[in-house]
Amino acid sequence: MLLEQKQQTTDTYTQSTALPVMEAFYTLQGEGAHSGKAAYFIRLGGCDVGCHWCDVKESWDADAHPKLSIDTIVDGALQHPGRMAVITGGEPLMHDLTDLTAALQNAGFQTNIETSGVCQQVTGSWDWICFSPKKFKKPNPAIFEQANELKVIIYNQSDFAFAESFVPLLRPDCKLFLQTEWSRSNEMLSRIVDYVKDHPQWQISLQTHKYMDIP
Repeated sequence: MLLEQKQQTTDTYTQSTALPVMEAFYTLQGEGAHSGKAAYFIRLGGCDVGCHWCDVKESWDADAHPKLSIDTIVDGALQHPGRMAVITGGEPLMHDLTDLTAALQNAGFQTNIETSGVCQQVTGSWDWICFSPKKFKKPNPAIFEQANELKVIIYNQSDFAFAESFVPLLRPDCKLFLQTEWSRSNEMLSRIVDYVKDHPQWQISLQTHKYMDIP
């Protein structure tokens, strides 16, 4: 099934009235510009980017997860006091998110997304777009003007140059973050610290939820 999943393209969309939800949970945003804020995470199934270090590979097969109605997803979010919803994956933009974001915003939620930007369309209405490109599949240039935040995972030394390659393409107000891949923290975190000191337009993003041992 995973082989079949990898052969699909990220330019196909499921019906927006029901979406494959791997998990949904209330916690704190651990990364990037909104780190430390209460957030309701909605992790959608489906991804063909293929990051070998992905820590949620079980999300890749969209068919492995139950399809929930938009009302069911929003009702789950409303059970908690926080009003920031983070749509993640997988690659969430494999799905048409127009109806989901409209329903969330109508219910009073801020809508945030983390995406690799590989899909042809950015569907949905977003208050914040975190663009997290991966070397394994090129992003669609349409994401560049829409990104509020660039977050690049640093696994090897060459990833610094990869991160810099996007900066001229983004809006001047886009926030820039470097984040070590978790298993490489002992080696790469000190390098990121030195890099940010030499290139102060960047900030460090830490996976603070992992340090705190929360979901």
